Amino acid sequence: MMDLIVRLANRHARVMVLCAVVVAALAAVFGAPVVTSLTGGNPDFVTPGSGSVRADDRIGAATGIQSDGGIIALVGTGAPVDDPRTREEVGKVAALMSGDPVFADVLTYYTSQDPSLVSRDGQRTIVVGRLKDDAQDRYQDAVDRLSDALHGDPAVRLGGSEVVGNQVVSTVQHDLQRAELLAFPVLFLLSLWIFRSLVASALPLVIGGLNVLLTLLGLRVVDQFTPMSIFSLNLVTALGLGLAIDYSLLIVSRFRNEMAIEPDVDRAIRVTLHTAGRTILFSSLTVSVAMASLFVFRQRFLYSMAVGGLLVSASALLVALLVLPPVLRLLGRHIDFLAPARWRRSLEAPEDTEGGWFGMARAVMRRAPLVAIAASALLVALGLPFLKVAFTTVGPASLPTGASSRSVADTLRADFPADPLESIQVVVVTGGGDHGAAQVRMDALRADIAALPGAASVTPPAQLNGDTWLLRAVPEEPGLSEGSQTLVKDVRALSGQDEVLVGGQTATFVDLKDSLTGRLPAAALIVFLSSMLVLLLMTGSLVLPLKAVVMNLLTLAATFGILVLVFQWGHGAGLFGADTQHALDATQPVLLFAMVFGLSTDYGVFLLARIKEARDAGAGETESVAQGLGRTGRVVTAAAVLFCVALGALATSEIVFIKELGLGTALGVLLDATIVRALLVPSLMRLLGRWNWWAPAPLRWLYERFGLREGGAPPLAVEKS
Repeated sequence: MMDLIVRLANRHARVMVLCAVVVAALAAVFGAPVVTSLTGGNPDFVTPGSGSVRADDRIGAATGIQSDGGIIALVGTGAPVDDPRTREEVGKVAALMSGDPVFADVLTYYTSQDPSLVSRDGQRTIVVGRLKDDAQDRYQDAVDRLSDALHGDPAVRLGGSEVVGNQVVSTVQHDLQRAELLAFPVLFLLSLWIFRSLVASALPLVIGGLNVLLTLLGLRVVDQFTPMSIFSLNLVTALGLGLAIDYSLLIVSRFRNEMAIEPDVDRAIRVTLHTAGRTILFSSLTVSVAMASLFVFRQRFLYSMAVGGLLVSASALLVALLVLPPVLRLLGRHIDFLAPARWRRSLEAPEDTEGGWFGMARAVMRRAPLVAIAASALLVALGLPFLKVAFTTVGPASLPTGASSRSVADTLRADFPADPLESIQVVVVTGGGDHGAAQVRMDALRADIAALPGAASVTPPAQLNGDTWLLRAVPEEPGLSEGSQTLVKDVRALSGQDEVLVGGQTATFVDLKDSLTGRLPAAALIVFLSSMLVLLLMTGSLVLPLKAVVMNLLTLAATFGILVLVFQWGHGAGLFGADTQHALDATQPVLLFAMVFGLSTDYGVFLLARIKEARDAGAGETESVAQGLGRTGRVVTAAAVLFCVALGALATSEIVFIKELGLGTALGVLLDATIVRALLVPSLMRLLGRWNWWAPAPLRWLYERFGLREGGAPPLAVEKS
């Protein structure tokens, strides 16, 4: 395959570059609009087929009304609830909701006399607009209309699940624009410092931008067949930019190095693709498989991330192998145009083979046992806080404090008898029959629920239709808390002749956690086995893949531990503009497991490829490690820094769990590029010696038969000092 790409790049460079320009223009026109067409919010984290979904569906089918509380308008004029000014304001809001075709009905204190709709001090009240169950695709339009009509009214703030989703979408879109504005200038300056050449430093950003455009086009195509979550845009832009920059850095640095050895452009392209190109192929495979493991999960948020991750890694590979080499072929010796000779610096052939990364590798290997123990102990210590992790999910608290839906949720929790969104909805399916007997059973069930620990009150049973009844249990503790989750489980454990379904915000969260926990082992097994297979086919060793898995797990543990310290315990949360949620988002361990594991293996591939290259060329066990780390030290460190900037830009998001994703991925990359790659890899390889390359006979045969080797690459020239 590499021979074919070499021939295309060397013989048809202009045609390939022209095709790339045309494709980029089409992707910009047809792919970019996906940024404004995707939606997000609570539906992204619902578990299809779960008990909470079936409960919500039953309520919707029986009443025609959405079951999760609808849109809540918090009204506070500064006057008591009985004051005419408050009545007038409530009447205005109620009229706007009643006149909108998406609303099924409107609840106010004045029409229902429900005391739970009034704050404890009697100064504020809420208007609850319940939405039609069959108008789900029009909910966000209704939020927009209501928000526009009430814009500038200081007495009204909007909240509720649909307002949360609306504000999440607008915040994500704003965050994307800001992250791009912050990341690109920083990435360009860092790239300029790394390459010391205006032309060379621009290439990774150009390739990164093309990769993002192509991935957006792919995302829009997929969205036509199955709805994608708007949160996938964060992954597509950050990971797409980061991977493309990584791959471009590897290709460009190797090409410049080969041109420094012998200024023959055709030869440089050929060697670059057979070495760096092959490494990128392995890297793309590891990232693709890691992200594909997310298809195991059923939530739209995670399978959207799987789609985005696959599109990103495949596009990054295609752009790096089919677009960048023809560009380099056309540039040739002009790759260092506008770069004074005294500025130029090779990333892969440092002049001092006794100092720098070469010297560090040799120093680490001289003290291999001590370094291995110390580095492992540090990673384990950083990971210990993860043992105390608590989880939450996307909701009002995920938004910035200025968002109206968060303000409304905080006010309801603090000042009102109950928050409609936090009630536990108990749906009972009786199967029809005698109404009087069913009423007796419902009254008994109400008493049983009221007697459960954590239940503050239970509404009288209401018959929704012939065989469906509804009770609402108000928990003593806030929604999503451990006490509320326990109450959901206890209600579900109540036995009887009727089918009992439990819905609501907390039940949805319980089902989410159960689903993630149940499917995580399968996803982990896919990642482990596939990563080991890729590394086996690259190295011919069983030991190296096993060691990579262990080191990746240490990196993950340390990453999760630091996230707990910051976002759960609040140490340093202010540095990232985050309020302490006292929990991590439940999907973060799953998503970060796939991303950090894939990216850690990615950087391991970079290093192991050069170690194997040196060993195959005749270097000894210790010297091959020193040469591999010495020659990749600068380029991989530079790639890691640029990648951290690209993904770390997500930490500027105003959505808390996007901050967690950005910081977590950046931490994983930094830990892998420093402690793991610089300390653990050389020390463990020194301790294991020739055992690093051991594999049983069947696996050795597999490598000899199917292993992806250079095959056709010319002998590597000796690098000039």
